[in-house]
Amino acid sequence: MDASFFIAGRLRFKGRIAMVSIAISYLVIIIAVSVSSGFRQEIRSGLSKLSGDVQLMPPTMNVLDAGHPIDEDASYMPYIREMDDVDAVLPVVYRAGIVKNGEDIHGIIIKGVPRDAGFISDAFPADSVRLPVSIPSRLAEISGLEPGDRMLTYFVGEDIKARQFNVVSVHEAMVETDDRLVVYADMEDMQRINGWNPGQVSSIEILLKDNDEEDIVRNAEEAGTLVNAYSSDDDPSVIAVSSVSSYPQLFDWLDLIDFNVLFILVLMTIVAGFNMISGLLIMLFENISTIGLLKSLGMTDKAISKVFLSSSAVLVLKGMAAGNILALVFCFIQNTTHVLRLDPENYFVSYVPVNPDLATILASDVASFVIIMLLLLIPCLFISKVDPAETVRVK
Repeated sequence: MDASFFIAGRLRFKGRIAMVSIAISYLVIIIAVSVSSGFRQEIRSGLSKLSGDVQLMPPTMNVLDAGHPIDEDASYMPYIREMDDVDAVLPVVYRAGIVKNGEDIHGIIIKGVPRDAGFISDAFPADSVRLPVSIPSRLAEISGLEPGDRMLTYFVGEDIKARQFNVVSVHEAMVETDDRLVVYADMEDMQRINGWNPGQVSSIEILLKDNDEEDIVRNAEEAGTLVNAYSSDDDPSVIAVSSVSSYPQLFDWLDLIDFNVLFILVLMTIVAGFNMISGLLIMLFENISTIGLLKSLGMTDKAISKVFLSSSAVLVLKGMAAGNILALVFCFIQNTTHVLRLDPENYFVSYVPVNPDLATILASDVASFVIIMLLLLIPCLFISKVDPAETVRVK
């Protein structure tokens, strides 16, 4: 056994305050990383459900216009479906409408999706229901509508159409403001309301396997290239638009959160590191005679430093373990109960989302541990100043 590790096992680091500080620092770091990852996961998932990661739409950029449909089975679609990162392709029909409930009037956007669309199929549990819709919780709140109610909706165009939809469910929407209330309906119903043929849709939404910003932009460019290369003369003109360009404010907000998390990680690591420096200095002062004795026995400064660094590393690892366990317990409780709530108008989600990604947590742990141990090299410089002749006394 290495003599430094053997001696380190016999020393007792009394820096309990330092260990508590490290545990709290790691607790804050892991929670911050998990919350940042949670926001990214929830917002990206919400955007995918709202408008897809990439949209193929008319060049007018107005998918609410009932006069400019595109073809669901255009010549380029087989090539779009074969793209490596594509997880699903969803044809949708949009239409702006006005909901009237008593004296209340609200503007809405109706999104017609296929009934078998995976993320919305639960909204239409009964095939026998005529004109079923799933409304956002914000619309349910301001209009008083609930499952089982009828929703009178007017569509304004060349002529005014009125339809009685049946509310079958209420869903939580990510971007849910009074001027953007998205109601899900059956795509076939919306095609009939628009007077379109079965193959005509407002846009085609592409959902990707990995919806990182760079991947979204790259796939939008690839989709646009395929559309230009394989469109026939009979296909209506379309362009490829990424969710990054459609909702730049959301991705900018996520980047700001990441910057704040990085700041927290650096700050907490420095705080933990300097607390450990204080604890190690106290330990060195308390064991100054031991240092002198080890030097007199021929032990080098490097080997003596290894003794105290090994003892400090054990304390750091204990604090890290405690902080990680407490953070994971918090994440489990928050994911289960959503006890910490948020205002969705400001934060886009109604609760604090947490996603304890183990790879990210491990990387944060390792990075913080390495930085703390490097900071602990500073007090070890004190060891070289210790003179055995002055510290070792024969009584």
